[in-house]
Amino acid sequence: MRSARSLRKQIAERRLLRAMSAHSPLSAILVEEAGFDAIWASGFELSALYGLPDMSLVSMTQHLDMVRAMAGRVSLPIIADIDTGFGNAVNVIHAVREYERAGAAAVVIEDKSFPKVTSLVTGGRQELVRTQEFVGKIEAAVATRRNPDFLIIARTEALIASRGEAEALERAAAYELAGADLVLVHSKQKTPAEIESFARSWQGRVPLVIVPTAYPELSESRIRALGKIGIVIYGNHAVRACVAAMRNVFGRIIEAGGALAVDKDIASVAEVFHLQNMEVAKLSEEAFLR
Repeated sequence: MRSARSLRKQIAERRLLRAMSAHSPLSAILVEEAGFDAIWASGFELSALYGLPDMSLVSMTQHLDMVRAMAGRVSLPIIADIDTGFGNAVNVIHAVREYERAGAAAVVIEDKSFPKVTSLVTGGRQELVRTQEFVGKIEAAVATRRNPDFLIIARTEALIASRGEAEALERAAAYELAGADLVLVHSKQKTPAEIESFARSWQGRVPLVIVPTAYPELSESRIRALGKIGIVIYGNHAVRACVAAMRNVFGRIIEAGGALAVDKDIASVAEVFHLQNMEVAKLSEEAFLR
């Protein structure tokens, strides 16, 4: 409850919050260590961790277990990426109850049909549910939360589905009216022009959330200048960093026929022990093992 209250308070202060993706307690610890404001519990990243496409193949239970494990190891607010809410409005009710219990501070629900396909894949199936059907999902989520500080973030994929700015704005306004605390708008364009245009046209009272994965040149200074964005999410950088680093180290070990050349470039075992809280475990042994 404290993390939800903290997140809501920071958003009310109208400063830009930075959320970094995570897919495990270890990556969540590193997000907190780096100084981000929140953690994005990414469905895409967890799917990648299992070696599966982000197409609603990872279950709610798998994702929920990850969120619960992260909440047990960090104090940062966790924004849970729950895709379409795992079904219809009844599924959303169940999901909101469980994610709130698990320690999330917010959930993001998107207006695609279930099962969804990840937003940025070339030629992906991007089907949206009817606006009124999704309004029902947001209303169900708002009615279900027990903690009034728990945030319901509505995500419109109208730009991803090439429906245009007018429909994206219309959907976002309907979702705000249904009770959404923020609106996430996503784009797969290679420049930020589409998102910047949407932000300038947005007349709603709730802040926007953006995920500048496809257009990384949209800096935080430019985002602040738009004046309507409350959260910027770095949506898949953790798993991409992992893939690049592991591929590099594994290849170098094979090429060199040993690990000596890479040893200086990777985290020490002592660093990993620290992240695992080994010092506390040793103190507990000394205090309680007889």
